[in-house]
Amino acid sequence: MTGTEADSIKVENDVGRDLAREVRRQLKPNLQPQAEEMLNKIGSRLAACVTNKFRTFSFETVECPEPNAFALPGGFIFVARSLVELCGWHEDQLAFILGHEMAHVIRGHAMHRLISNSAISVAARAAPVRGVLSGWLQRVGVQFLESAYSHDMELEADRFGVHLASSAKYNPRGSVQLLARLAEISRPPDRLNLGSYFSSHPAYEVRISNINRMLGNKRLTTK
Repeated sequence: MTGTEADSIKVENDVGRDLAREVRRQLKPNLQPQAEEMLNKIGSRLAACVTNKFRTFSFETVECPEPNAFALPGGFIFVARSLVELCGWHEDQLAFILGHEMAHVIRGHAMHRLISNSAISVAARAAPVRGVLSGWLQRVGVQFLESAYSHDMELEADRFGVHLASSAKYNPRGSVQLLARLAEISRPPDRLNLGSYFSSHPAYEVRISNINRMLGNKRLTTK
């Protein structure tokens, strides 16, 4: 990861491309084109607002039993079709989800999570990290990519995702609407199992409070 910023991002892209190939091998492709079309539409608007033009992003939908999403280094974003449906196909809410995952790439969380894994760190001493990762992911499975970042990273991704959605002219309050609804349906007695993607994040109340403080800042444009 030494050299210029462009060199570093190229390394990330190469790593992400290899991993994305393995993800596609392990997960079933989404057969409903409307979901991917919507994600690409939203994602393109968000990506146009990213100031670092060395960064590129791609958005794909996959079939998963649980609603989840994850980001690979280099900007490869995967979203379960069930998560699109859980958002009710609302573009403002999906913009927050995509912005959150894009933040993990832009802030370096996605690459850090991989290279800080002890198994990769040891193997990478003897081989380029790109050559190690695809074989490692084949062994451990995609579920590693669904594991949690630190709470600080998740909250930072929330803040960045809200800003990015607002910059792309989506209503940033879609984030609060989504999180409030998820908090409601996660409570007893009718508690729904939303899987690891949401349970591994900070508590809904913490995330909502954090975002509401942002939305109280007049410099953040809202619709």
